[in-house]
Amino acid sequence: MAAEQNPTVRRRRLGSELRKLREEASKSLEDAAVVLECHRSKISRIELGYLGIRARDVRDLLDDYGVTDEAVRDHLMALARDGSKRGWWDKYGQIIQPAYANYLDLESDANYIRTFQSILIPGLLQTEAYSRAVIQSNPALVRDEVVDTLQKVRAERQAILTRDAEPVRFWSIIGEAALRTPIGGVDVMRAQLDHLTEMVKRPNITLQVLPYSVGAHAGLSGPFVIFGFNVPGDTGVVFLENLSSSLYLETKEEVDGYTLVFDDLRSSALNPADSLDYIARIADELGTKETKR
Repeated sequence: MAAEQNPTVRRRRLGSELRKLREEASKSLEDAAVVLECHRSKISRIELGYLGIRARDVRDLLDDYGVTDEAVRDHLMALARDGSKRGWWDKYGQIIQPAYANYLDLESDANYIRTFQSILIPGLLQTEAYSRAVIQSNPALVRDEVVDTLQKVRAERQAILTRDAEPVRFWSIIGEAALRTPIGGVDVMRAQLDHLTEMVKRPNITLQVLPYSVGAHAGLSGPFVIFGFNVPGDTGVVFLENLSSSLYLETKEEVDGYTLVFDDLRSSALNPADSLDYIARIADELGTKETKR
């Protein structure tokens, strides 16, 4: 198998888990190389995510490491089998950049997603009109074919919230600015707020509003997403993004740090019922403004 210049998130997760299990078993790179009858450098590249690994090789390593938990074994071998798997987003071609494809890969695998957004409605809860206005605000994405493709991707992404079989658990904390900034205009924003109130009726979706009145809070460093996976011992992945790059944090210490921030924000924010009332009041204010025009 050829090495990749940029490892996928799926391969990084697999490699990270294999490295952790190897170290817990007090095995060296040389020990693992003996099992697979290869050079230690190959093991190193696998653990860094730069090289794929066959499911049967994962099985052999887990046998050597003494891993007997069938859930862990099945999960890691599935990651190996799916390391080069094409996602549903591949049909959209090169418009979906590798960094976004990695994000979609994580999002589609997760069973629990927690997110804090300070100035935008989370993508999974956006209406089509709101999402289009957000996309069109980026001067690099104004071509119609790009906007249309990203709109289709957004719609397919949102299916994880409403699918019949095990919809993803989604917990979102949204800053008041995200509710008051009239993205797309008053009509679009009013419809977006109405959409939020409908979506949170679903038992798998929780939404809390962080009002201005809270003042200084734990999320001042910026928005983030925490992906959780239904795998024993998996600590999850944190996603951070800025204008030109994205960052995935995968160590237990990093994920624990953001989990602590999320829990603090959850305590500071309005409870779900009061958040709904708050959204309704803001929507009424927008309706009043529209009437006065």
